Amino acid sequence: MNVKDTLSSALKSLLLNKTRSFLTMLGVIIGVFSVISLVSLVGGIQNYVENQFENLGSSLLFVANGNISRSSRSTLGSAISSQNLEEKHVDMIKSSAKDYIDIVSPQIQTYATVKYKTHNKYSSVSGVSFDSNKLFNSNTEKGRYFTKTEQNNSTRVAVLGYLLADELFEEENPINKTIKVDGKSYEVVGVLAQKNPSYDQSIIIPYTTVQDNFDSASITAIVVKAKKDVDLDEAGRQVELALLRDLDEDQFTVITQEDVVQSIDSILNILSIALVSISGISLLVGGIGIMNIMLVSVTERTKEIGLRKALGATSGDIKKQFMIEAVLISMSGGIIGLILGWLSTVLIRNLINAVVPFWAIPLALGFSILVGVVFGTYPAVKASKKDPIEALRDE
Repeated sequence: MNVKDTLSSALKSLLLNKTRSFLTMLGVIIGVFSVISLVSLVGGIQNYVENQFENLGSSLLFVANGNISRSSRSTLGSAISSQNLEEKHVDMIKSSAKDYIDIVSPQIQTYATVKYKTHNKYSSVSGVSFDSNKLFNSNTEKGRYFTKTEQNNSTRVAVLGYLLADELFEEENPINKTIKVDGKSYEVVGVLAQKNPSYDQSIIIPYTTVQDNFDSASITAIVVKAKKDVDLDEAGRQVELALLRDLDEDQFTVITQEDVVQSIDSILNILSIALVSISGISLLVGGIGIMNIMLVSVTERTKEIGLRKALGATSGDIKKQFMIEAVLISMSGGIIGLILGWLSTVLIRNLINAVVPFWAIPLALGFSILVGVVFGTYPAVKASKKDPIEALRDE
């Protein structure tokens, strides 16, 4: 029997039990779908993060609390809980590294309930300096950013992220309206443009206002923008030297944007490997299912095997047909899973820039075929060893 006839015979056998064939390939479908979807999702998140940092420019430095060793800086280790940074350190950086830096802003991050009329939203609150909009290219769509005078006076003014303003005010113009933040009144002076996604759900107020009105309002980080023609590493060294006048080297860390992006990429890569490994379990279960059903099929088709051998089919022909059936099941499951994974990527593409990587397609199909070969071998060998006389007698 040639390959074409064997393939045709295997396909007919699978079509005779459509429901069983589909249920058998379901594990492979779920496994391939999960792998494609998760790889695309993680890749999309990586693209999103990198694009956001690129939009900020390449001249930012971040001073974090605690010591993040250079050996672990690629992963940033665990979150630093120490609170060593103070407002005086902002002034020290400004005075000691003034030839290398352009803007310095403390950053205080906290959370609060924001209320306007009947609308409530639990949101992140960012306390920053009056010129921080130049750090993050945070342009206002409506109104303005808060001023230096408002910062110096700890005035309760707020700039809202685009989405937060939309949720609180809907069609109403938020400018000069009063909102409640943790029960205290704030005047809305501006709304950020939608192109600033990191602040879309946030409320931004002067850091001095945060210090006066919130508990545990310690400085989370200090953000520094280097001058245009200054080497970023040298600017970082100057910031370190300024802070070492008051802090020990294990009480703070100066981090570049590249360090942050690398750390996020490293975490996402580990997450991707973990998720794909978990998804691979579905493929393993699918392979076991294929082997189980093929063994059942061998038992059910004992007479067929006996007749074919009696009519001249060799053990190789029998083995070949059962192997092809197993591979067809797994490969069909792989193709369906690939299509479903691609469709899921299309659906989430509007949220993040998710794209199915080229290498994932041959990998998913190749692995699904391998599952069919590996788990179809034993049933195929068992079928090929059936004695025709014994097979016919069993029936």
